[in-house]
This record gives sequence, structure tokens and C-alpha cells, in this order.
Amino acid sequence: MITNDEMDAVFHALAHEHRRRILDLVMAKPGLAVGELAAAFDVTRIAVMNHLAVLEKAGLVLSEKDGRSRRLYLNSAPIQMIHDRWTDAYSAHWGRRLIDIKALAEAAAKTTKGPQ
Repeated sequence: MITNDEMDAVFHALAHEHRRRILDLVMAKPGLAVGELAAAFDVTRIAVMNHLAVLEKAGLVLSEKDGRSRRLYLNSAPIQMIHDRWTDAYSAHWGRRLIDIKALAEAAAKTTKGPQ
């Protein structure tokens, strides 16, 4: 279960367009070096590092030392945990409702067709 503080960190991290783009780039190329990532932005390397710090604090990016560089990997687990928190209960509710609507629609269709 994800805590409120952990959720706040994830939502904060996802709130900025550069951080969302960083996640897209890291997802597209697992093991992306920080230098390669920074080259994709029109901001300083320090600004990219600050964005990475926010993403790492939220647990969305994992980094691994590789010689003098750092390799970056996406960790989608925090997003999945937030998704699961709300969709499990709501999905079951709406799934039942859709089954009810389907049954009503089928019954109405039989009634309007009449005997064949």
C-alpha cells in the first residue's frame, strides 16, 4: 500500500512537463546515461539533475553508477500502486453496473423485437 506522503511525492514529480518527458525518455531507453538525457533538454545539466532528484525521491527513477556516469531506469511501481488504489474498488463497482446495463439493454431489445 502506498502512503499519502509517497503519493504526494509521485504527483509532485509528475506535475512538471520536463519530468514527464524525462520519464518518457528513460522508459524508451532503459540505462540512459545522465549526459545523454541532459542533451535532450534546452536547460542546464544542473536543472536536469534537479528534476532527476525529484523523480528519484518519488521512486520513479532508479540510477546505477557505471564508471563515471549514471544509468537511469524507470520504476513504474509507484504509479501502478496509485492506479491500483483507486481502480480496484471502482472497477469492481462499475463492472457490476455495466453488467446490469447490458442485461437491461438486452431485455429491452427482446421486448421491442416482439415474437419472431
